[in-house]
Amino acid sequence: MNDIRETLEAQQVKIYFGAVVVAALIAWLVPGTTALESAVNSALALMLFVTFLQVPLADLGRAFARVRFLAALLVTNFMVVPILVAVFVQLLPTDPMLRLGVLFVLLTPCIDYVVTFSHLGRADSRLLLASTPALLILQMVLLPVYLGFFLGADAAALVQMGPFVHAFVWLIAVPLVLAALVQIWANRSRAGERVATVLGVLPVPATALVLFVVIAAVVPQLGPAIDGALRVVPIYVAFALLAPLIGWGVGRLFRLEAAAGRAIAFSAATRNSLVVLPLAFAVPGAVPVLPAIIVTQTLVELISELIYMRLIPRLGAGEPLVSRKS
Repeated sequence: MNDIRETLEAQQVKIYFGAVVVAALIAWLVPGTTALESAVNSALALMLFVTFLQVPLADLGRAFARVRFLAALLVTNFMVVPILVAVFVQLLPTDPMLRLGVLFVLLTPCIDYVVTFSHLGRADSRLLLASTPALLILQMVLLPVYLGFFLGADAAALVQMGPFVHAFVWLIAVPLVLAALVQIWANRSRAGERVATVLGVLPVPATALVLFVVIAAVVPQLGPAIDGALRVVPIYVAFALLAPLIGWGVGRLFRLEAAAGRAIAFSAATRNSLVVLPLAFAVPGAVPVLPAIIVTQTLVELISELIYMRLIPRLGAGEPLVSRKS
């Protein structure tokens, strides 16, 4: 099993790229792949469950005590990134729907698959996992404030709490509890250990499944609003290039060790698109433009994550593997 796992991890970027290409081709050639949207959350939950199994959950208590990391994470996502987004918004056309979509997605840090990608990208995923409640609460509180500042009070009223809470319960809390139970079982019995070993092979296939399902489900949604989607692509590409560098820079300012700094880089670059997408469908008169704007960011981000997994591990690669207390 260890040989299979090592082979999958060594070839993971090729596997993910293949999943993206195949999904895009199927979405282009086969009608009705939007039906896969109902499977997105299930695929995400599976991916996060097998990812959490690879994270020593007994260490989460120590991760909660990492005050310096949490401070760097919050400064990055709720101070520095909003400034970057404010600059980008000025480069967009004055179309309020375009601006709303970009603000929705770029102002909300990811609370789910960022844990998986950071784990695969040699970042300290335990710290991100321990920080998800803070990220969730602050984005629910601050997103209406940011929207009100950029677009006015009417835009602030569009934010609903339901999708955020639903995502945290089903994509973080439930998989986390199940992973903890399996880890306890594995520590107490041979059968549990064997099950955990088999499940340990699944992070790469489960991530490929998520990429396939998401791409196949969302690509057809771009068709009716392709003009608006193409307008925001340069903004999303620029964000994907700059955000991880900004996150890494903030981590350096807070004197975090390399793995923690990489986690900040992943968090800065990875947004909560799959969680805010239901908000887009709830906005009167927003379909199809607003969902398409958010879906476009998902596509750019997923492709970017494949690059991050190759490049971000090089950040601080020469540093000694000693964790600093913070």
